[in-house]
Amino acid sequence: MHLMYTLDNQGKRVYTLKKVLNGEVTKSAHPARFSPDDKYSRHRVTLKKRYGLLLTQQSKAPVKA
Repeated sequence: MHLMYTLDNQGKRVYTLKKVLNGEVTKSAHPARFSPDDKYSRHRVTLKKRYGLLLTQQSKAPVKA
């Protein structure tokens, strides 16, 4: 059994152990496994650069103290 989740009407996560909840397929609540031997890292970085999604391409948000 793995912890799964689905989104409610307000966009908040509702956690469950079921794979299908009310006819809707749930998503895994666990992060993907980390591999230091990542074959696709170069492709992900290239796509993020292309679409301006790298953290270095983001505008600086003011820090609230």
